[in-house]
Amino acid sequence: MSEKDIISLCPGAFYPLWKRSPMVFTSYIAVILYFLFCLYYFDFSLGKILSGFSNMKPILIAMFTWNDFFDWNFNSIFTGLAQTLGMAFLGTFLATLVCIPISFIASRQIFKFGLIRFLIKRFLDFIRGVDILIWAIIYVRAFGLGPFAGLLSIFTVDVGTLGKLFSEATDNADARQIEGIKSTGGSKVSVIRYGLIPQIFPIFISQSLYFFESNTRSAVILGVVGAGGIGLQLTERMKAQYWDQTLFIIILILIMVAIIDTASRIIRKSIIDE
Repeated sequence: MSEKDIISLCPGAFYPLWKRSPMVFTSYIAVILYFLFCLYYFDFSLGKILSGFSNMKPILIAMFTWNDFFDWNFNSIFTGLAQTLGMAFLGTFLATLVCIPISFIASRQIFKFGLIRFLIKRFLDFIRGVDILIWAIIYVRAFGLGPFAGLLSIFTVDVGTLGKLFSEATDNADARQIEGIKSTGGSKVSVIRYGLIPQIFPIFISQSLYFFESNTRSAVILGVVGAGGIGLQLTERMKAQYWDQTLFIIILILIMVAIIDTASRIIRKSIIDE
């Protein structure tokens, strides 16, 4: 096949981009210029990276040099780990319970009053738009240091996110099953119980499990602002430069997250397959 034949079959591939789509070409140029500006603004250079790695060398050596291992305060470490797991589980579980009725009210499949649905969705947007660390700072200020503030932070953000996801799943449910039950004279409760819940319940469980495994990582970060858990233990040891204990805690966090991820994936797969 000659070059002319190829051009005749795929003319757009050989037509200059700035002539084929000026807007796309301009966007590409803008992205490239912004990328170069960021490199310049942050003083990105190979020498700076190598210098940073050299500064990290004594910290890495200290991390792998475990001194007086049996004298460490394992009670506080494992208590913090249990608090982190409890914060993630309770926050996700309570948010799931609250979001199930919210999803029905915010869905056009069930609730026909558009103004109320609009207000609920905007409220969910508001609490979801504030970062979890901001909520943690607010709750630490209100309720004091400890895992209770972290629990409330996870619960608040999950209500905003799961409420949106649950309502969208309810909106996207197959309307034919719902209409079929309505046509037989079924009540609103029967419509929800037999026409809607069998469709959306596996989605709710799957999304809640995903958020639970994600919240175990978020709960670690909340300890930085005083919301308890293993993150607080990690921060205290980093401030005291106990780098060997810091690495030990990081390993425990990785093991905990890996176990939860694996178990959650198995449960989600079994629910979806069923």
